[in-house]
Amino acid sequence: MPDPHAVTRAFEAALCEYTGAPYCVTTNSCTMALLLAVAWHLRPGPQLLRDEYGSPELRREQIEIPARTYVGVPMSIIHAGGQPGFRDEDWSHYGYYRLRPLSVWDSARFLSAGMFEHFAGSQPSPMVCLSFHATKTLGIEQGGAILLESPDAADWLRRMRFDGRTEGVPVKDDDIRDIGWHCYMNPSTAAQGLMRMAGLPKHNAPLPMSDYPDLSLMNCFR
Repeated sequence: MPDPHAVTRAFEAALCEYTGAPYCVTTNSCTMALLLAVAWHLRPGPQLLRDEYGSPELRREQIEIPARTYVGVPMSIIHAGGQPGFRDEDWSHYGYYRLRPLSVWDSARFLSAGMFEHFAGSQPSPMVCLSFHATKTLGIEQGGAILLESPDAADWLRRMRFDGRTEGVPVKDDDIRDIGWHCYMNPSTAAQGLMRMAGLPKHNAPLPMSDYPDLSLMNCFR
C-alpha cells in the first residue's frame, strides 16, 4: 500500500527548496509549531534541577514577545513550559519577530523565497515558524511548519508532533521515550499546500498586521 504521508514529506521538501532551509517539519498549525520549537529549547536536560520525586523539570524561563501578536503565542509558551513576557515592538515592517532569548521566530505573516537566509547564522541554531492558514500567504485550510538547520532537532520535532512516536513504526514495536503532542499535518492538507506551492510567487511582502490587542493587559497572562 502506498504511504499516504509521502505527500507530507514532499511538501516539506518543497518548502525547503523554496525558503532555503536545510530542514522543515510540518505541523497542524503555527501555534503548535511555536509550542514545539519552544519545547525543544526548554526540554529537560542534565543541567536542570529535579523535583522532589527526582523527575527533571522544565525551565520556567521568561520568553519575551511583542505585546501585540496572536493570543495563541503566549499560550504556546506556557504549554511548552515557559513564562511569557511582553515588550513594545512594531514588527509590521518585517512580518516576523523573535521569541527572546530563544532563537525561535514567529514568521506567520511572512513567507517568501530564500527567506531562511534572514535567520541563518543565529545562535543558537534558528527555528522559524510558519503559518499556512487560509488568511496567510500560502492560504490553505490550516497548517504550520518549522524551518531549521539542525538534523537532531528535526528528528526530535518529528517525533514530538506524532505523540513521541517514530514515523513508520507500529506503536507495539516502537520505543517511545518522550511525551509528545498530537499535531502532525494531515496528508490531505499537505497535498493542498504542495499544489499551492507550484504557483506561489517568489517574492511576497509581509502581510498587513491584524488588529491585535495588547496581550499584557489580559487577565490570563498576568
